[in-house]
Amino acid sequence: MFNKKVIKGRGAQRNVHNRFFELSHEMRDDFLEFCEKEGEVADKNKTLYLNVFPKTIVNKVTSPDVGMAYSMNMYQGCEHGCIYCYARNSHEYWGFSAGLDFERRILVKKSAPQLLEAFLKKKNWKAHPIVMSGNTDCYQPAEQKFQLTRQCLQVFLKYKHPTAIITKNALILRDLDLLKELAKDQLIAVNVSITSLSEDTRRILEPRTATIKRRLQVVKELSGNGIPVNVMLAPIIPSINSHEILPMAKAVSQTGALSIAHTVVRLNGAIGEIFTDWIRKTLPDRADKVLHQIENCHGGKLNESRFGLRMRGEGQIAKQINDLVALARLKYFKHKAMPKLNTDLYEQYRDGQMKLF
Repeated sequence: MFNKKVIKGRGAQRNVHNRFFELSHEMRDDFLEFCEKEGEVADKNKTLYLNVFPKTIVNKVTSPDVGMAYSMNMYQGCEHGCIYCYARNSHEYWGFSAGLDFERRILVKKSAPQLLEAFLKKKNWKAHPIVMSGNTDCYQPAEQKFQLTRQCLQVFLKYKHPTAIITKNALILRDLDLLKELAKDQLIAVNVSITSLSEDTRRILEPRTATIKRRLQVVKELSGNGIPVNVMLAPIIPSINSHEILPMAKAVSQTGALSIAHTVVRLNGAIGEIFTDWIRKTLPDRADKVLHQIENCHGGKLNESRFGLRMRGEGQIAKQINDLVALARLKYFKHKAMPKLNTDLYEQYRDGQMKLF
């Protein structure tokens, strides 16, 4: 049988079946072997940007254990290619696979800034932090081309409305001017995702993200400019990055982070199949061990959907992870805390300028 090579620069190594489709598409070994012999490229591995036209941009988050009430996503799909990403499943709703399609078919909402402004001008809206990147990273490579995140930050600044960002890309520093202006009125919080201090681990887990060195620089530079930073040590994956909890916490505390948050990995929906395929190709020597330990955290399954338990897991391995994070907070963040975002100014700027009377 033809030995398929690992696809460089991608997390997922293939497309998996979309559960909403009756028919499926597969890349057969005999076709790949034919292409190899003929010197042809079976898969060009290119990223495509596809315009979509949503009617709204702000989503109400009903899950009780997510930690945000409202979110918005300027892009769907994410070229970062993080193999564990929970957002992969959402790509199936758009008619794509949660595997390679999620990384190579990026949906772009060019009207996002206008939709956000229309939302903030609603008479019945009461200010509440809106998180950018609730589903995919707002500073993924597409942002260099379309600059939708920057335009949305300008809208938030115009209306003095609080927002938060979740990212693992150093591109956020491009918008330091806007972030500093928002920070003057306590209108911004940034969550930087750091899952390892090892570049080898980062490359295989998150192939198209900023390096660990650059992410630590992001934390340091944002913090040095008065922008509050929380670091997401997420997800913690047994036998891949679980041994790094204390070193990561120490490193991000020393660079200025005010707090840390974490989740225990869960492979819901199609992600279980994608992750299993990936780890057997990428880390075959420890694949069974990692998969069994993830199952140990979720009652014998790779997936966990119960609110409250799905993020923290259960069992001895999950307890060890959660205890280590608690120890890290006590050791490195005892006298630190993220400030509460300001919701008081928005009412005065609801029309885009300060009310005089």
